[in-house]
Amino acid sequence: MHSSAEDIRKLLAAKTWAFVGLTDSPYRTVYQMAAFLQRNGVRIVPVNPRAESVLGEEGHTSVPTGIDVVAVYRRSQFVGPHFDEAVSAGASGVWTPLDVTDEAAAARALDAGLTVVMDHCPKIEWPAHGPS
Repeated sequence: MHSSAEDIRKLLAAKTWAFVGLTDSPYRTVYQMAAFLQRNGVRIVPVNPRAESVLGEEGHTSVPTGIDVVAVYRRSQFVGPHFDEAVSAGASGVWTPLDVTDEAAAARALDAGLTVVMDHCPKIEWPAHGPS
């Protein structure tokens, strides 16, 4: 249904990722993943309640339009509204990190035509599925 190798490749090839939950704390996984993708040519967009700028990018309180992938780095019980926000913002995909899933939210996103990858780490998937 989702999180296939093809879906992973498609999202890792995207040029702009919004990171929900990204703050300027280098010890958090979300910061490390955003920094990793940024080093690999991906434009990152921080999304956090304080609209805090992170990694030299302007922060936002919600997912802006013009985003390819919305990466939701929150606990499973809190991701659903962000999947809906990704749909509303016109994103083409949604990604959640290891151990984060919401099948109902994934179904809504899939029904809206988004690519969904859940319970995967971009850094782990990059060697096999990232752009060459």
